[in-house]
Amino acid sequence: MPSADSSLIDDIEDIVNKNSGDSRQENKRHVVPKAKRINKQTKEESIQADSIIPGTQKIWLKTWGCSHNNSDSEYMAGQLASYGYKITDDSDSADLWLLNSCTVKNPAEDHFRNEIKKAREKQKKIVVAGCVPQGQPRTDYLQGLSVIGVQQIDRVTEVVEETLKGHSVRLYGQKKQEGRKAGGAPLGLPKIRKNPLIEIIAINTGCLNQCTYCKTKHARGELGSYPPEEIVDRAKQSFEEGVVEIWLTSEDLGAYGHDIGVTLPELLWKLVEVIPEGARMRLGMTNPPYILEHLEEMAKILQHPRVYSFLHVPVQSASDSVLMDMKREYCQADFRHVADFLKERVPGVTIATDVICGFPTETEEDFGETLKLVEEYRFPSLFINQFFPRPGTPAAKMPRIPAQQVKQRTKKISELFHTYRPYDHKMNEVQKVLVTEISHDQQYFVGHNKFYDQVLVPKNENLMGKMVTVQIVETGKHFLKGRLLSDKDVVRPDVPLPLKKGQVSGAPVLIQNEKNSNQHIVMVISLIAVLVAVIWRCYGLVLGAT
Repeated sequence: MPSADSSLIDDIEDIVNKNSGDSRQENKRHVVPKAKRINKQTKEESIQADSIIPGTQKIWLKTWGCSHNNSDSEYMAGQLASYGYKITDDSDSADLWLLNSCTVKNPAEDHFRNEIKKAREKQKKIVVAGCVPQGQPRTDYLQGLSVIGVQQIDRVTEVVEETLKGHSVRLYGQKKQEGRKAGGAPLGLPKIRKNPLIEIIAINTGCLNQCTYCKTKHARGELGSYPPEEIVDRAKQSFEEGVVEIWLTSEDLGAYGHDIGVTLPELLWKLVEVIPEGARMRLGMTNPPYILEHLEEMAKILQHPRVYSFLHVPVQSASDSVLMDMKREYCQADFRHVADFLKERVPGVTIATDVICGFPTETEEDFGETLKLVEEYRFPSLFINQFFPRPGTPAAKMPRIPAQQVKQRTKKISELFHTYRPYDHKMNEVQKVLVTEISHDQQYFVGHNKFYDQVLVPKNENLMGKMVTVQIVETGKHFLKGRLLSDKDVVRPDVPLPLKKGQVSGAPVLIQNEKNSNQHIVMVISLIAVLVAVIWRCYGLVLGAT
């Protein structure tokens, strides 16, 4: 590409006059103007070139799995957009598909594999990311595809660029800091938030457990925590860009800091200090062993007005023998202690949990223990999963329970879950709700109260991103419905307006800095020019006087 410095390029008039004398003027009378036909249907100028010009193509990105995966996708989209690529929602028009996978369950991997097959049929360039290629790099259907590792997402533009050139690139590796595994790609990278009002912050990657059924450990590896100051800086930047809700995510929130000598409560108190009035923080998933040592502090944090009184604590099974075979490193009594302590100290707290039906060593008696636990605690949020043998895990080698029996157990616990309605006692309550999302049917806006219950509110544009006061007028199995009491009760959190959907996080600051830098350069040049002119004038006057 030619340099932007015009001094390196001869003017066309100089070239013609130097080589051709006055012949150009002679030929002017033979030139007849020709009307240019404008194609009104063309909305975007297409670039015609024989080679691939980096940063001019469209990228379609699809994500499966947890909020950590979603955060990774937001970072990859932000870097690609900053480089010049267009992130599109139209898969057919995209030049390249970036597929970010999840390895937790067989169905998620099946969808991922089917999407790869579809991309190949459509002759799309493909880059795969996430836990499947990281944990199973030799899988047959991934052969010949470009791969980016879970800790290498900060180099996504390189992988995409090479893939568009027709090369197959595999970029794995582990980031280390002072000999220890680091959290991963820097948290300060550009990103495009799927929801401009919500910031997902991964505080660590990997975990300390060795669960016999889990494939994620193969992909995310051992625990690697981000320094508290890096996490706090990311939160500050998010609020400066209009975010009203931050989610902390990781494979195990409670394990945070064990590798760097910091505790989870220490991090959370630092974050609470920078959360603006009206904004809120949601904590992610923590396994019982690592939360046990911090229950007193966690109860205080969950009571804070700017923190949701919500915690996701997976139990997986209420049978101690099954938990031992799973290598979960806690017993049923430990889970009960966590739940009971928080329920006592944080009135109304929401405890969400997970159960696995049909683990290979689970007997009917074991399953009965899990049923009793669900019936006793009546969890408002319960994730019910069938056991899936994941390749390479110890549990995959165990004799399986017949599939029909696993399905029956899954159905039984699901039926139990639907026998109770967790929100009926909240009818007619007056609640403060932070509105951040749109319902799946597009008919309502969705907010969350202090206990992270899903509250449907009228689809009024003035409510989005605001803290509103509603009265609960309807309850369902999974939601509450609120009536707005007064327009005076609609309050914007103490943050600026959010970025527009699709806008790159950090871009306005970068652009402003560049603009200020350019203005500074122009000012310096102008001052130098004035100074030179003054000196030259003085010199001229001196010569004239002599």
